[in-house]
Amino acid sequence: MKRSLFSIAIIFTLLSMSACNKDFEETNTNPNTVPVTRPESLLESAIYRMVQANQTRALRLTHELMQVHVTTVNSDEIHRYIIRPSESDYMWNAWYLQITNFRDMYNSAKELALVPSQSYYYSYMGIARVMEAWSFSLLTDTYGDVPFSEATLGRSDNIYQPKFDRQQDIYDSLFKNLEEANTLFARNDTLIPDAAKQRDPLYGGSISKWRKFSNALYLRLLLRASGRPESNAAAKIQQIIATPATYPLMASNEESAVIRFTTTPPFVSAFNTYRDFDFNGDNGLSQFFINTLNLWEDPRRTKWASTVGSNYEGVPSGYMPGQVPERLSFYLATLKNEPRLGNILSYPELQFILAEAALKGYSTGNAKTLYENGVNNAITFWALTVPTGHLAKPGVAWVDTETDAQKLEKIITQKYFTFFFTDFQSWFEYRRTGYPDLPIGPGVQNNRILPTRLVYPTIVQSLNRVNYNEAVSRMGGDNMLIKVWWDVN
Repeated sequence: MKRSLFSIAIIFTLLSMSACNKDFEETNTNPNTVPVTRPESLLESAIYRMVQANQTRALRLTHELMQVHVTTVNSDEIHRYIIRPSESDYMWNAWYLQITNFRDMYNSAKELALVPSQSYYYSYMGIARVMEAWSFSLLTDTYGDVPFSEATLGRSDNIYQPKFDRQQDIYDSLFKNLEEANTLFARNDTLIPDAAKQRDPLYGGSISKWRKFSNALYLRLLLRASGRPESNAAAKIQQIIATPATYPLMASNEESAVIRFTTTPPFVSAFNTYRDFDFNGDNGLSQFFINTLNLWEDPRRTKWASTVGSNYEGVPSGYMPGQVPERLSFYLATLKNEPRLGNILSYPELQFILAEAALKGYSTGNAKTLYENGVNNAITFWALTVPTGHLAKPGVAWVDTETDAQKLEKIITQKYFTFFFTDFQSWFEYRRTGYPDLPIGPGVQNNRILPTRLVYPTIVQSLNRVNYNEAVSRMGGDNMLIKVWWDVN
């Protein structure tokens, strides 16, 4: 395809972004050579950069959109469902940059694994597949149809204007990737030498834990697609849950997929260098967020929120322009370096996934037991003790006589709190299920509908116009009211 000067400039810009990882080994900086960086080096840097980028957007976008907090800056209108097109650029670039690293990691590991003494690189192939599936799920769930099959091929195949794949086709490919990962992990090739294990910041070289995380991610994505019969997701969910020997799953909080930050660079939270004001000075926790925790008398308040006197108090979201409320409870500054904010997918989330699957008849599990296990572990995940009688409290208690819709609302509302600072997951789940039941403030716009996707970045619209137009025509438009393929709610 024709290579415009603007396209070349963008490619060089994206490739050079990896050079900003100054505390990690330099990766993917020479567009004229085949990647030679070893998989363990790519893994360490790419996971940290992905999670750190996700943290910043959770604070900037997800938590305001999903009423965890409310801005006290009158011109910041995300809580009013106004998201400017420029907001789309950051995550698109950040995610595709690391997808390039994960794909290079897979290709490099595949070549190295051919050497008999290096069979452990089959495990790196599995890890790369998991990370690619996770990254692409974020992309497609945020925007809809995105470049997939031709993405990241600028260096190898001179494809600088990749086609946009349909989300359904992307999901089918992600399922195949996760199947491949499970098969590769089943070999149980131990990472060697010890130095390689140390370059795995997620599980320290434990292939069994990687396999469990991979299958939990598989269930997350299958459940997201389960409203579409053509996905055959329900049958696959049933198979995974029914065959734990073939598809092992997380068994405790300790097996959660969490990048546990330190305070030693570069292994730090994205908020490590933030001033307190930059982190919590221009926002306050919302009424919905705080009032729900107050109703439950949830001990996580002590880890997350400041008090007003001896109480926890929130402010209304979606207020009218010019009517900025007084900030009350806000994020504790200790969260800036909180290791648990590196969450990717936790054991409590998996329990709520399994509870929903049981509720909908996708498995023979007991929905009540799984739900209650999720509730308890969501608290102990934060190194807190579950209060006596917590499962009997109003709003928490599982009531057998309630409707399936009421039970689903309980599951998703609990899951919402497990997504604290976890990329865009609470927004994705709201779009899929309609829960939790968020109040709509008087200043809300976008037809009073919480955005169903982000618009494509402006640079993509101008530099990949033909493929952009095709995707927009197929999806029905490029605005925040267009639904992605799996969104049938």
